[in-house]
Amino acid sequence: MIVGTAGHIDHGKTTLTRALTGVDTDRLKEEKARGISIELGYAYAPLAGGDILGVIDVPGHEKFIRTMAAGVTGIDAALLVIAADDGIMPQTLEHLAILRLLGVRHGAVALTKIDRADAHQLARIEADIKALLAPTDFADAQIFHTNATREADAGVQALLAHLSKMAAALPAADEQRLFRLGVDRVFTLSGQGTIVTGTALAGSVRVGDTLQLAPGEQQVRVRGIHAQNRAADTGRAGQRLALNLSGISKDEIARGSWIVAPALAACSERIDVELTLTAECGVTLKPWTPLHVHLGAAHHTAHVVPLDGDALPPGHTGRAQLVLDAPVHAVPGDRFVIRNAQATATIGGGVVLDPFGAARKRRSAARLDWLDALSEFIGGGDVAALLARSPLGLRMSALVRLSLLPAERIVAPPDTIEVALPAGDTLLIAAAEVRALEARILAGLAEFHARAPDDAGPELWRLKRIVAPEMEDRLWSRLIDTLAGAGQIMRRGRSLHLPSHSVELSEAEQAQVQPLLVSLHAGRFDPPWVRDLVRQHAMPEAEVRRLLLKLSKTGEVSQVVPDLFYHPAPLAELAQLVATLPEVQAASFRDATGLGRKRAIQILEFFDRVGYTRRVSNVHLLRPNAVWLFNA
Repeated sequence: MIVGTAGHIDHGKTTLTRALTGVDTDRLKEEKARGISIELGYAYAPLAGGDILGVIDVPGHEKFIRTMAAGVTGIDAALLVIAADDGIMPQTLEHLAILRLLGVRHGAVALTKIDRADAHQLARIEADIKALLAPTDFADAQIFHTNATREADAGVQALLAHLSKMAAALPAADEQRLFRLGVDRVFTLSGQGTIVTGTALAGSVRVGDTLQLAPGEQQVRVRGIHAQNRAADTGRAGQRLALNLSGISKDEIARGSWIVAPALAACSERIDVELTLTAECGVTLKPWTPLHVHLGAAHHTAHVVPLDGDALPPGHTGRAQLVLDAPVHAVPGDRFVIRNAQATATIGGGVVLDPFGAARKRRSAARLDWLDALSEFIGGGDVAALLARSPLGLRMSALVRLSLLPAERIVAPPDTIEVALPAGDTLLIAAAEVRALEARILAGLAEFHARAPDDAGPELWRLKRIVAPEMEDRLWSRLIDTLAGAGQIMRRGRSLHLPSHSVELSEAEQAQVQPLLVSLHAGRFDPPWVRDLVRQHAMPEAEVRRLLLKLSKTGEVSQVVPDLFYHPAPLAELAQLVATLPEVQAASFRDATGLGRKRAIQILEFFDRVGYTRRVSNVHLLRPNAVWLFNA
């Protein structure tokens, strides 16, 4: 069990920790000289039954609230320390508020320095403590009278026995989830290298495991483990761990970093949260109000954007987006504390809903519905709630980050449809959402026909941009194939259309275009322009242009630039050539086709325009899952 102390400065937290564990947690020269704790202190003591009690001793000075918040993140229980001669003081109240905001629900109270107070004062202070805790989850916390400077003090011994019982009753930690540890200390040891310490919040780790720094991309290997201050081959959630890491230097890690399973390492500068302001904070949060955020062992500045209204007043709870000064690692359910812009007072806290907040449309109905689903998911872990509110499906990798479970342990509803994605990922989508998307596609195609009745229909990727540009390409291809297989969508050349829609040439026009098609096919990669066709076939220029434009609408030719049309067969050859080149630039495509630079650029821009490729700098990249459809 991990216990975190809390309480006002000079109320005896460090002295009590030493009496419980035999360890002096003030290790710095400045701490010894000033007689106050500045940094987090760590101590351990064996308990009955073989358990180990870990105590995190936090500083009580108001200037070190940041350090205090880092220390109590992930603890199992709190030890609220109140001196008998002072009673309840400002940091007693602030530390208690932080414990409540971080979701700590169990603990005990140590009334220290009882030798400095008479019976009447002890009774009065104990009554004050009970009144303070009455409206909180600590209402039933036992109060122990202690004098930690006295050897074998009965109150200290009773407190230790109570903590031992709490440890024995603690439920087993969930080790099925992926590993994550919040770093609250980093140092080096001669001959061993980089050491990080922190509380493991999820999963388990073994010597030899590969983990990743978050934020950051550095992967590290675990060379050694100390769990609860003892050498071990494994560590698990709920333990204080020291990890000896290879592959990274001390300077690359800071307090507030995370060491996590690689699948959890993605970070974001925007997190959507449920935020609660304390009734007495005196602050109303409006759009872009600056805040200090304590999440895990990290401290960040941020700006807040209320999502449920234009402001969040004191004593209220609402959803908001925190726009942070740097990317952070978080998962749904993580708790955090906020302080005012001056960092002089704790004003509230909350729980993370979506660790990857949206930059746009963050207050849309669909977005708020998604946050509702995440809130349900945090409470019950039901994946169905997330899929039901994911109209375009949800990647398995995203579900892993949201649930902390490895992919093989995620159980989706039986009617979920799975679509294989590049790099081994999988898209999960509810069957009801598939039906809704199919209806959207058919409606989009009908709307296109209504706007352009003389057009045969859009090509595959143009229709995607019209209907659902953000949809995964492989899901789009699967939906189109399904609709085409059922006869609900027809293909003509590269155009898609509804069965009821057609653009036909008359018999006379068919006779006129045949020689034009022969000339375009014979021209292969360099077909004749309209003016050349006019000369070859002795036809009026306007008529040639009209016929070719009508053919392009039926999908039987493609207009690359005005007055330059390609037969589908050589155009399919060029598309295949694009797919086989290692890097498609104007120069490499020019050399491969034997065309001039200008024509090469025109063709590549055409492929970009129809959605077969996309341009990134000077390179034209084949879109994922893009297939050039052509039937000879």
